[in-house]
Amino acid sequence: MKVRHLYISPGHNYFGHNGGPPGNHPTLEVPEIECVAGRGIKGDRFFDFKEDHKGQVTFFSLETFEALCAELKLSGKAPGESRRNIVVAGVDLNALVGQEFEIQGVKFRGMAECSPCHWMDRAFAPGAEHFLQKRGGLRAKVLTDGKLRVEA
Repeated sequence: MKVRHLYISPGHNYFGHNGGPPGNHPTLEVPEIECVAGRGIKGDRFFDFKEDHKGQVTFFSLETFEALCAELKLSGKAPGESRRNIVVAGVDLNALVGQEFEIQGVKFRGMAECSPCHWMDRAFAPGAEHFLQKRGGLRAKVLTDGKLRVEA
């Protein structure tokens, strides 16, 4: 598994916005993130969100993003528009639900699929929510402190 992109956002654009307009907090691509056990990613909207939160960090597959772009004929989109934190290549994220795994010395526990919601159609294009069913990413808990860096 390789880390291809890392993202943080200071606030929620979609989470908690049902029935209203999305927020306008930027998704910032960064070369490195600091993971804190039991808390999440420093500087991200879910850091210390609530105790024992199952989505302290979120993962998204680069291969899924590329397939989404091909299927919906998207150009000019970035994987960060999924609002996931860690974009990886070379792994089946669904297989990590219920599993402990390690990346660059940081340990995580896969908790649940990041089920796509209706906001994905707005973030990417109509049809994105349907396309991302069962491949929307992974919610995980941070088990050990450490830093992740984008790999070439």
